[in-house]
Amino acid sequence: MESKNSIVIIGGGFAGVELAERLLKSHLDIHVILIDKNNYNFFPPLLYQVATGFLDVSNISYPFRKHFGTKKSFSFIMGILDEIIPEEHKVILNCGEVHYSKLVLATGTITNYFGNESIQKSALPMKTITDAINLKNRILERLEKASRTDDEHLRRKLTTFVVAGGGPTGVEVAGMLSELRANILYEDYPELRDASFDIYLIDGLPNILAPMSKGSQKYARETLEKSGVIIKLGQVVKDYVNGVVHLADGTLIDSENLIWTAGVTAQKFKGLSEVSYGKGNRLLVDHFNELFTHADIYAVGDTCLMTSDPAFPQGHPQLAQVAIQQANLLAKNLEAKDKGKERRPFIYHDKGSMAIIKRNRAVADLPGPFKHFNGFLAWLIWVFIHLMSLINIRNRVTTFFNWVNSYMTRDQPLRMIIDPSKK
Repeated sequence: MESKNSIVIIGGGFAGVELAERLLKSHLDIHVILIDKNNYNFFPPLLYQVATGFLDVSNISYPFRKHFGTKKSFSFIMGILDEIIPEEHKVILNCGEVHYSKLVLATGTITNYFGNESIQKSALPMKTITDAINLKNRILERLEKASRTDDEHLRRKLTTFVVAGGGPTGVEVAGMLSELRANILYEDYPELRDASFDIYLIDGLPNILAPMSKGSQKYARETLEKSGVIIKLGQVVKDYVNGVVHLADGTLIDSENLIWTAGVTAQKFKGLSEVSYGKGNRLLVDHFNELFTHADIYAVGDTCLMTSDPAFPQGHPQLAQVAIQQANLLAKNLEAKDKGKERRPFIYHDKGSMAIIKRNRAVADLPGPFKHFNGFLAWLIWVFIHLMSLINIRNRVTTFFNWVNSYMTRDQPLRMIIDPSKK
């Protein structure tokens, strides 16, 4: 596919979709080509609810072609980026090649296993829809197996869960597992009434929710510990072999369920010079999100590293709001540049951060006079913000009714094992 005035966007996450929508509403005479390895957009903050059976996949995902409709100035390609050839303004995909006038990399991040092959092979990540479905299948399969075995040691391993990573995702997974244990497990599996169902949350830092306020950290830790979650801080998972989690201090935890939320890294792309990358493989960009090393190539969101923002000299946090705001401004700047007008440098407007812990319990750090609050009010705000952040009304409505049902019944009947790898 070739177009003299095509803006090619690689990645259909928060940044990619926001940029495509803004460009299609602009007055630019362009063709927008969105490329993604999936044919759908999904909402990563709610993956853990899919993984624990509280939401269906369709609640947090939506096809790109349906979302963008039949706009003549838009095309979608389902493909994987293999190589960029900057001197030819061309990208090579696993399904062909595409020429561009401007290229925008919005590829987000991938799971970082820090070079540990045994963890990468055996742990359960939580980064994609496939990961969430696989995690749900594994949890349910192991509970089914535990309900059948007479081997007490094996039963304990099958019903012990270790969550590596004390960031928002790790906290949310641990909290949801505690909800599952408290309200659902023993009703669905009466054979496991004597099982301990231990839940560990492991993090190498001295506090969970490290980027958030001390008040949020304290409240989250106390809430999880009251729910029976065993928290080990200042510890990292060094290895995972034969169903045994090895911690740095020599502690061993027998568990068939290591859930990995401990880190992410950006991706490297064939064709871009090595000096294009900074820490975490993030692409170094100027204050207009353009790569220093290659003209007409931009990066937005988690995959870029911008150090020109005075408030964030080490780069911005890898948050959805950063990605959305960068994409929004990039669309305006591309239009301004096309019309010979002055572009605006990117300055991140921090809207705060939130994390849900369990039913009726969340923490929020927001700008303004009420900087920190927690509990039911924070939970309500979290629910509202996440509902409104879903890609369209359909997803918001179906998710809302699922949440109402699970809130009223303390249950959600989505615990089906559907594994396409099994025939």
